[in-house]
Amino acid sequence: MEYVRLTSIRDPLFKSMHELLGRIFPKEEVLAFELWEEPLRDEGIYVYAAVHDGEVVGATEYRYYADMRVAVTDFTAIGREGLGIGRFLAENRRKHLEQLAAETRTSPLGMFAEIYDPRKADTAGSELTPMHPYVRREVLSHLGYRRLDLDYVHPSWDHEGNAVTGLDLCFMPADERTTFLPASLVAAYLERYYAALPNRPDSWYAMMDGLRKRAAVDLLPL
Repeated sequence: MEYVRLTSIRDPLFKSMHELLGRIFPKEEVLAFELWEEPLRDEGIYVYAAVHDGEVVGATEYRYYADMRVAVTDFTAIGREGLGIGRFLAENRRKHLEQLAAETRTSPLGMFAEIYDPRKADTAGSELTPMHPYVRREVLSHLGYRRLDLDYVHPSWDHEGNAVTGLDLCFMPADERTTFLPASLVAAYLERYYAALPNRPDSWYAMMDGLRKRAAVDLLPL
């Protein structure tokens, strides 16, 4: 299996990856094909495909904000069972993030990720067992992710400015003894991460205002 970085929407592998995302995630969670052109050119955004026998069978996107000392996994998509795709993506991502931290001489605090609450999420498109919300949540729990004590909402990636709910914002601390995050760090991260979406719902602004009034956000079990 190959770990291939995608840097252009004109790459046939990208078209296959985008189709894979559309089969797995809800429409409001998938950036339109043509809107990927600029993010793929961004040197700080890493989009990689798992390619098996010339076919895109999985993909992941992630970033590392060296000034904040935090990483984020945008998504992990698994398109076939029985190939060890999840582990392959996670291991390659981990090694690359360690390399990025070494290059910037920083010590990461941990990694953010969003995960569906299976009690609230629409499970359409999750017929593939590894991508079912219950399975994905359990995998993140085993990896060490914890749920932020926050009523989480984010702007839709279709640029319509709708509120997307049914997810939890999670964090995998580098130090497993960590029980909370500074609220200012969470707010700063969300501001930067969603800077690409100028249309934001009122509920997002209310969440951010609430964060700025807090000193800390507890990390709870998944």
